[in-house]
Amino acid sequence: MSTEVSSNASGQPGPVAAPKSAAPEKMSRESVTIIATLLVATFVVILNETIMNVALQRLMVDLRVDAPTVQWLSTGFMLTMAVVIPTTGFILQSLSTRAVFMLAMGLFAGGTALAAVAPGFEILLLARIVQAGGTAIMLPLLMTTILTLVPLAKRGAVMGNVSIAISVAPAMGPTVSGLILEHFTWRFMFVFVLPVALAALAIGAKYLTNVGETEKTKLDFLSVLLTVPAFGGLVYGLSQIGGGRGGQSGPSTVAIAALVIGVASLTVFVLRQLRLQKAEAPLLDLRAFNFRMFTVSVLLMVVAMMALFGGVILLPLYLQEIRGLGSLETGLALLPGGLAMGLRGPFIGRLFDKVGPLPLTVTGSVLMVLALWQFSMLDAGTPVWWIVTLHVGLSFGLALLFTPAFTTGLNPLPPHLYSHGSAIMSTAQQVAGAAGTALLVSIFAVVSAASGLVAGMSAAFLTATVIALAAVVLSAMMRKTEGAAPGHGAGH
Repeated sequence: MSTEVSSNASGQPGPVAAPKSAAPEKMSRESVTIIATLLVATFVVILNETIMNVALQRLMVDLRVDAPTVQWLSTGFMLTMAVVIPTTGFILQSLSTRAVFMLAMGLFAGGTALAAVAPGFEILLLARIVQAGGTAIMLPLLMTTILTLVPLAKRGAVMGNVSIAISVAPAMGPTVSGLILEHFTWRFMFVFVLPVALAALAIGAKYLTNVGETEKTKLDFLSVLLTVPAFGGLVYGLSQIGGGRGGQSGPSTVAIAALVIGVASLTVFVLRQLRLQKAEAPLLDLRAFNFRMFTVSVLLMVVAMMALFGGVILLPLYLQEIRGLGSLETGLALLPGGLAMGLRGPFIGRLFDKVGPLPLTVTGSVLMVLALWQFSMLDAGTPVWWIVTLHVGLSFGLALLFTPAFTTGLNPLPPHLYSHGSAIMSTAQQVAGAAGTALLVSIFAVVSAASGLVAGMSAAFLTATVIALAAVVLSAMMRKTEGAAPGHGAGH
């Protein structure tokens, strides 16, 4: 059973086997509209992912719940993402582009509307889980569509635009929620997002055409069931190990049990996929790892995500607990870095198309190591302007890593692995983000309890620096990939 599909420049599906000379160098207006619609939708759903972090304190008071309970608004969202993303390879192959988009944005808009009117904590948690289901589908949908529609020579530039969605949006989340909470109730975090989500849904319903072909594939229910303890167990265990700031008690029995179950289930899940690959019906096709640059890029992404999420969690802790800044001031201090990362994305993408990944990834990984090392030297008197400067440097380093990692990793895949490669990358991001947060917050908590907050922060950032050294090694292994472009055969 062949699953290789592609499209011509106007987005019309057609089998790859049909001989074509080369992918067109120019994208049609229809293709640009499709990608622009998906980009806006992805930006909105990812912005929503971090918008809650600053609001948890307010929600504890308004909803009369304690800290461990309110944390489930973030943990539940992450768990849903971790479980749904591995299934997106199957979803993207079974449904049309239009149907997948309507499902993703429908879930997101429905969850947002429910959250805005939620009478209590339980309904708000349910709304966040519904939102997360939509969010999980959007990024793999965007990446698969880009791989199908965009000529190989222009993929770097378009993937650079994706970095706006995946890096500016999380950075803006705390700033946006800080501004809203300064003047309105927490409900307005959802009230303001809802019209944008509905507008994206309406635009998509009108203009989105189908990309590629759907195919009849069997859903392996055992694989779907295994994603819950495998990816859910890993993310939950990691989030609970790093969840506390008290530090002395150490990891709980529940967290360790969740991790053990997660690792065991993941092993069974991988073995199951390898077996299903022989029958051409895996839920998540792991043959993407047969492509060396895909494997190197995924590992580089994992290290970069650990550094990014660690920084996103630790810097607000430092600014609020050591420097005494408010939530809005903290959000504004972190905004320049997020903007620097995203706004340089398209430029880095165009540069990538000219020079390839190696010069960009090596520069980016070295910048990341230097910035994290300097963060480990912060004390109670470090000027805020220097912290902002370092954060911009770290963000620029990560921008130099993300676009080349996405593009180099996904380029060599044949079309029938596009959706699976995108799903694997997105899953790796979620698990790496949870792992980075857990590890660094745990170190911060343990050392702080013994030696004070400044020492805890220093130890956590020093650990991040050591992890980031792995990125330097992986960056040096990056090579330009001449992949199975749309319209070409799916050769290795």
